[in-house]
Amino acid sequence: MKEVTVAVIGCGNRGADVYARHLAAQGARITHLVDPRASRLAEVAGRHALGPKVCFSHWDNFFTLGRVADAVVIATPDDQHVQPCLQALALGYDVLLEKPICLAEAELDLLLQAEAQSAGSVTVCHVLRATPFFREVKQVLDSGRLGQLVGIQHAENVAYWHYAHSFVRGNWRASPPAAPFVLAKSCHDLDLLRWFADAPPLRVQSQGGLFHFRPENAPAAASDRCVTCPVVDCPYDARQIYGSRPLESWPNTVLTAGGQSLAGALETGPYGQCVYLGLNNVADHQAVTVTFANGVTADLTVSAFTHNNTRTLKLLGTHGELRGQMERGELELHDFRHGTVERWTVAADGNHGGGDVGLVRGWLAFLRGEAGLPSPLSESLDSHRMASAAERSRLR
Repeated sequence: MKEVTVAVIGCGNRGADVYARHLAAQGARITHLVDPRASRLAEVAGRHALGPKVCFSHWDNFFTLGRVADAVVIATPDDQHVQPCLQALALGYDVLLEKPICLAEAELDLLLQAEAQSAGSVTVCHVLRATPFFREVKQVLDSGRLGQLVGIQHAENVAYWHYAHSFVRGNWRASPPAAPFVLAKSCHDLDLLRWFADAPPLRVQSQGGLFHFRPENAPAAASDRCVTCPVVDCPYDARQIYGSRPLESWPNTVLTAGGQSLAGALETGPYGQCVYLGLNNVADHQAVTVTFANGVTADLTVSAFTHNNTRTLKLLGTHGELRGQMERGELELHDFRHGTVERWTVAADGNHGGGDVGLVRGWLAFLRGEAGLPSPLSESLDSHRMASAAERSRLR
């Protein structure tokens, strides 16, 4: 089997804890690292037995080496994806690019043009296409058992604690510099809608807003930090959210990255702050309707106010209806022609229901010449165009 060498630009949770880890586990060799945080860079370098000469604080310094690996992973912050990707394409690198691709819609065409002129390629990390669950959904759809697809009802249930972690206390709480909620969280889901509809989007409309995580909704006695807060039974108490989960698993690994203790992170870092401080501005509940070129309509709801961290969907066809719940891997097919109901389960283990592992596997197969790109860039861009249009519609 051909050895594949990969440089990782951005050693956060996704870059280092997910992509680099799965790449190494599947036989690739991590050769270079880029991250501005010295302690994190040293931590990740230790995992892959890399010395300081192949570790860099900025991608500019890395790219001066020329092409020194087969491919690069770019998992920098949301507003820092395009520039290193353009530089990588100029050198002919194949790129695994974390979503969202960019914040400015105009940059989508810039990236598409750069890929067309490069010997390299761009695969966007739309991991849900690689899950066994959604691959099964697509297989049912392609089999024709539903007849003609007419509508899609899809919900991303973010879970109250996950939203508080990522979109109130975390890196995606303010846009800019982070992407809007529907782009940062649901470009995965919009990509699924595009995949299922099998046609480009024509019209998008959206409503939603920041309903709850606002200063005026803070309990009267609330402190600015959970470790000093006397309020009882707050569902967003960081002590409960993080203290009830394994220290070695996400989201706690985000707090302890770089050697920080969980207690220290809650006492001094953003993840211990009260969710009502007003430091966030992205929506916490949003509904999007998309009409595709072939007439298929799709409704997406993405919300913080759910107990499960999962996706649910219905595919509505002229001859059948398919219902699904990703977290449990449950599918239910109602066949109108025969009056039958079929229920079965699909493996849904691992991060993103196995999508992280699956995406890396598919990308490595492409790099080894064993398969095509997991997802073409031109199609991946449609999810971002839909998200941008949805945010414009919501704000106006």
